[in-house]
Amino acid sequence: MFISSAYAQSTTAAPTGAGGVIQFIPIILLFAAMYFIMIRPQMKRQKELRAMIDALAKGDEVVVGGGIIGKVAKLGDSVLHIEVAKDVEIQVQRTAVVQVLPKGTYK
Repeated sequence: MFISSAYAQSTTAAPTGAGGVIQFIPIILLFAAMYFIMIRPQMKRQKELRAMIDALAKGDEVVVGGGIIGKVAKLGDSVLHIEVAKDVEIQVQRTAVVQVLPKGTYK
């Protein structure tokens, strides 16, 4: 008779639907941060590389993906002929060009 009975408490306020939306805000912010930190800069680099490859001209000095340096001798739609030594030309795809060097770098 000294111990009182325990009763469950009743809720006075009904749960609101806004709690579900608030839980997704950190996930949305995470995806937005990933877009601006990772995806957007990569797209910018790809756009610059594509513009560089499209602007190639005969006589440009280039570096190919394997580290080969040479001058562009002939241009094709998808293939370049690069002169790596006197009377020595190699064929590479346009996409293999990594960098265009300043004039006079390759002798």
